[in-house]
Amino acid sequence: MNHSVTNALWSFSERFVDAWNAQHGSQPQSDAYRGLISPCVVQETDDVVIWEPVKRDERADFSNVEDGIGISLHDDIKAFYAGLYCGDMSATLNGQPLELIQVWSDEDLPRLQENMLGHLLMQKRLKQNPTVFIASTDDELDLVSICNVSGEVIKERIGTKERSVLAPDVVTFLSLLTPEV
Repeated sequence: MNHSVTNALWSFSERFVDAWNAQHGSQPQSDAYRGLISPCVVQETDDVVIWEPVKRDERADFSNVEDGIGISLHDDIKAFYAGLYCGDMSATLNGQPLELIQVWSDEDLPRLQENMLGHLLMQKRLKQNPTVFIASTDDELDLVSICNVSGEVIKERIGTKERSVLAPDVVTFLSLLTPEV
């Protein structure tokens, strides 16, 4: 966990857990993870999974994505997804809601990598600079992504060239987020 992005994500996850606890008096809970094995699971009830972020012992490997698309991924992209297991976390940036996409388990990682590869292949066909998503928004056509060239965090509209810079880098982006519980 020695990468600044991984450390910033861990810091945000701690703020998220603290906000959840302050609001609900417990660790984060979700019905979306019922029946899914993860190191994050603290307890599963009939209705919800109570979870907590967990640091990975070994960083996740993204060489399959890089080999599949023929590019090297920006270190910040790999660091964002490689250092911890966590449930998706809701947040706001300047009042705009978003949900940080996270890796729940080792079984979840290949699905994420397939989605990354599909996204990158679509961009290649459209002759766009490559990006990798890190958050979803209320509008299913808008994603928050890391630009693979610059490392900037951008809001992009899928299938278009519409992009706007949200932060100069991932560490700054994460520091600007407010947990939404």
